[in-house]
Amino acid sequence: MHAVNRAALGTVGAGLGVLGWASLVERNAFRLRRVTAPVLPPGSPSLRVLHVSDLHLLPRQRWRARWVKELASLDPDLVVDTGDNLASYDAVPAVLDAFEWLLDRRGVFVLGSNDYFGPSLKNPLRYLWHRGPAPERSPATRLPVESLVSGLEERGWVNLTNRRASLQVQGMRLDLVGVDDPHLRYDRLDLVRGPAAPEAALTIGVTHAPYQRVLDAFVADGAGLVIAGHTHGGQVCVPWYGALVTNCDLDPGRVKGLSRWWVGAGHGHGAPVAPSSAAPGDAAWLHVSAGLGTSPAAPVRLACRPEATLLTLVARSPRMDRSGSNAAVCR
Repeated sequence: MHAVNRAALGTVGAGLGVLGWASLVERNAFRLRRVTAPVLPPGSPSLRVLHVSDLHLLPRQRWRARWVKELASLDPDLVVDTGDNLASYDAVPAVLDAFEWLLDRRGVFVLGSNDYFGPSLKNPLRYLWHRGPAPERSPATRLPVESLVSGLEERGWVNLTNRRASLQVQGMRLDLVGVDDPHLRYDRLDLVRGPAAPEAALTIGVTHAPYQRVLDAFVADGAGLVIAGHTHGGQVCVPWYGALVTNCDLDPGRVKGLSRWWVGAGHGHGAPVAPSSAAPGDAAWLHVSAGLGTSPAAPVRLACRPEATLLTLVARSPRMDRSGSNAAVCR
């Protein structure tokens, strides 16, 4: 066989192998990420916050639903769901069943674009150059989001869609500020803006898509922690390099996991992105989940396993409160 033909066949074979791994193996290789964030007042007990996002569930995906259901064994103090739960019109009962045991815990949620609209085929190259909000969607693709919301609320989870709420958790007051999906331009920051209450042990901002305008608003108002999803961790990443895209205007260095955010960290008007290592002492902590699923229109993950996260919130040291210094390590 001619060397060129052998090389071509080898390239095709390698490509098919990578595609098979990404579509059949890695996208079903769920993992639990564990991180610690020093965001509570000195002397506070620790809190366990389970962050779930981007489930994108179809009724037939019983293995994914079972994995999510068993997360209740972690016994979290609070569950935060950052949206994109649905992947089809008939998925609401399957999502509520997957969350069944978690719904016995205290929880809050916001909505993502795929809670409102069903998946559609897109040009995957579009993600390489388009970082803004999604275009208007056809009403024909609308999902029964009202049934999802009522099902979660009936079990006691707090709807943070363009709302604020206060919860008592482990004897501490947590203030939570949430917005509807910024990717659809549904966020109404004007309804939830306001300075953090000094009586609260912690103010947490919750959003589906981590657009800079929302992150800046949350931290400018005094949120010490912001929780988001949407990015899928880049979904298809380059091994040993990382994500190429975030599907929003967040930089790829913060596409998943724990990092720092402050007003001025992001890019815009020619300013470069500031890494977490440059964070001032009073910078907020940002956690972005790589999520648990994929759109049925793009059922692959590469070098980016699906995940949920157990965030352990711990007290800041008195030294950090006095000096603003930060000895914790983040990505």
